[in-house]
Amino acid sequence: MNLMKIIKIADGTLLTPNIDVDVEIRGGYGADLMSDVLAFSQPDCVLLTGLTNLQVVRTAQMAEFRAIIFIRGKNPQPETLTLAKQEDIPLISSPYGMFELSARLHRAGLPSFESNDLS
Repeated sequence: MNLMKIIKIADGTLLTPNIDVDVEIRGGYGADLMSDVLAFSQPDCVLLTGLTNLQVVRTAQMAEFRAIIFIRGKNPQPETLTLAKQEDIPLISSPYGMFELSARLHRAGLPSFESNDLS
């Protein structure tokens, strides 16, 4: 699914203008524990999170995510925004909570990229 379509579904506000949002997103993952993101996610997805610190961008880089959506209308800290711009990671703010936004994206056809493999 194209990131622009995801932004529309999320009623999102793009926080990083001048970053390419014409990218394909293969799935979604929602979490606030970055250790879970690293352990159970898959590349090429969008991360839904309530965290707004630098670690979110660093984790997205390591996990090879395409974009980050902050839930509940949150906005990132200034240093998070600066790092995301440097690393070309789109940041979006959505008014929806994680449960609602996940449902909206899944209903629109975005698959879950959450792995249940605990081995």
